[in-house]
Amino acid sequence: MNLGVVGLGYWGPNLARNFDALPGCELTWLCDGREDVRARYEPLYRRARFTGELGDLLTDDALDAIVLATPVPTHADLAVEVLEAGKHCFVEKPLATRVADAERAVAAAERAGKVLMVGHLLQYHPGVNKLRGLVRSGELGDIHYIYGNRLNLGQLRAEENALWSLGAHDISVVLHLAGDEEPYEFSARGESYMRHGIEDVVFGFMRFPSGLSAHLHLSWLDPHKERRFTVVGSKRMATFDDMDIERKVTLYDKGFDESIHSYGEYIMRSGDIWSPQVPNHEPLRLECQHFLECIAEGRAPVSDGASGVRVVRVLERLQEELDRSRRERHG
Repeated sequence: MNLGVVGLGYWGPNLARNFDALPGCELTWLCDGREDVRARYEPLYRRARFTGELGDLLTDDALDAIVLATPVPTHADLAVEVLEAGKHCFVEKPLATRVADAERAVAAAERAGKVLMVGHLLQYHPGVNKLRGLVRSGELGDIHYIYGNRLNLGQLRAEENALWSLGAHDISVVLHLAGDEEPYEFSARGESYMRHGIEDVVFGFMRFPSGLSAHLHLSWLDPHKERRFTVVGSKRMATFDDMDIERKVTLYDKGFDESIHSYGEYIMRSGDIWSPQVPNHEPLRLECQHFLECIAEGRAPVSDGASGVRVVRVLERLQEELDRSRRERHG
């Protein structure tokens, strides 16, 4: 399968490295508008052709698929171009900055009969899928609420806030754990301490029709580096901690049980704590492999276009709440 990668900024080189290493995949094109960036990678991929023009890839009849790792505002328009040119398309998250644009990309994939996959990496993380397995098996009971912390003293961005930069990851996981049930009620508050109008800390809350609720704490202005989800169920509780090398998932036999001696009273249960084994596979490699398999087998990816639209819909609703609640310049 002949494949090209467009965008060699922060994440594109990681995608190129993984696709180049996969059996059955030939990395034939690398595209970036910056000449100095192309020159940096040419020695690493001598069999690939380099260009600054996407059109060179679109007109190559031998090219099967194109991977887009370009700035977020370009995702939807470029994905439509790729799909209309008859190429399968992998586009980094989020699929778009507006629901209408995300839906255009999905419609283009349906017209072309091609695979559209969105790079929601954590949906391919073995730890996240172990946690999802616990949820789906009923091991945790009825799920009451989920909360995620994605915190760091990280890179400040001028083009997107913490919701769009960090929240796209966590929203995709929440929807993955919720069985793709969508929330109906939203609230969000954020503050712009470092750049006016660009929230560097965001707190988001969502309610789902089933009774599930979810909370997100997103920040690149924090003393802690955390990438953690907690799921609280009626029987047990569990966490996924991506920063923990050995205990990615931990199960807690904790909760409240109804007392057999008195109707309506509950007693607290605090039992064993254990960590199930989680395969130590690189999520990005699994994600790239999944894209190739979906093309070869003609099936929809886990993070397909419809999944990407759902994430953008939640992001858009939370952004509306941020806009509504934003205060004037701090201080």
